[in-house]
Amino acid sequence: MEITAGMVKELREKTGAGMMDCKRALAEAEGNMERAQEVLRERGLASAAKKAGRVAAEGLVEAYIHGGGRIGVLLEVNCETDFVAKNDDFRQMVKDIAMHIAASNPQFVRREEVSDDVIAKEREILRAQTLNEGKPEAIVDKIVDGRIEKFLKEICLLDQPFVKDPDKTVEMLVREKIAQIGENISIRRFTRFVVGEGIEKEQTNFADEVMAQVRA
Repeated sequence: MEITAGMVKELREKTGAGMMDCKRALAEAEGNMERAQEVLRERGLASAAKKAGRVAAEGLVEAYIHGGGRIGVLLEVNCETDFVAKNDDFRQMVKDIAMHIAASNPQFVRREEVSDDVIAKEREILRAQTLNEGKPEAIVDKIVDGRIEKFLKEICLLDQPFVKDPDKTVEMLVREKIAQIGENISIRRFTRFVVGEGIEKEQTNFADEVMAQVRA
């Protein structure tokens, strides 16, 4: 059975779960709305969405160093209690996300952090590119909207495919951990350092090296 956007929206409104979680639940339930809700409840994802609004002021600052010190990441991930901050599963998730940042080089945690100026500049560039491709003026803005969406998915950590499991995004990974642990978890901030970044020199693709290590 085809899973439509309307079905996904309806399930999301009923449960508060993420769009991809709802789509997967509907696919598993073969389009049956009631069964899809049961699937989400079984996975704890519906309740995980409700926990997302709770204050998370404890947590962990993780440092990840790659390539003998050529790439470094500092990452802060918050949870609700010190007990969870010491949980092995939580700590492993934080380490995995720090490694992901080293490999995928996001610029922001979430879309809300991307300024209007950044989007406007990218839109201007993409519009010029699209026109240069000879696309009809009438559909240029629609094409640019799609490319802006792709741009945001590339630069925002939560939207990126998780390097250890590209079938899920980093946001889905966090939601699953919320459901498992029972506390709100929030990625607050990160900084990524590359030795010599900004200095003119021969370039090496560090991201490919990190990805190779992750897959090894």
